[in-house]
Amino acid sequence: MEVTIRNATEHDFPNVLSLIRELADFEKSPDDVTNSVELMKKEKEYFNCIVAEGPENEIIGMSVYFYAYYTWVGKSLYLEDIYVKEQYRKSGVGKALISKIFEIARAEDCKRVRWQVLNWNQNAIEFYRKCGAGINSEWLNCTFDHQGILNFKI
Repeated sequence: MEVTIRNATEHDFPNVLSLIRELADFEKSPDDVTNSVELMKKEKEYFNCIVAEGPENEIIGMSVYFYAYYTWVGKSLYLEDIYVKEQYRKSGVGKALISKIFEIARAEDCKRVRWQVLNWNQNAIEFYRKCGAGINSEWLNCTFDHQGILNFKI
């Protein structure tokens, strides 16, 4: 199957949001998605996304990333999400998306690429290990949602 990997445009945002919702369903968190096309447009300067186009120019996968600064190593790329529609998995789409992420990281002179994977997602863990990723089980996520940020006090 021929796949085109390219930067997402505002025109793609509705399809990207649909993939985000599919990902949330897959991760058993469908009610956690509060993003919208309008918000993506408003915050597009922070929204780095590449898409995979498959047959008939259908968007069948995506990677969302941003740049971060890690104190120990410097400028880095954080892969927030990589997602491929179920019927296109194991067809090279994920490899094409992650290869593009590393191409971007090299071009931007990033010192680290980092992402998370759910501990129950064995297919993804195996894929990432095949790619050569080190998977750390020591560090735990600390997260505040928007309401938690507004209510924060010590």
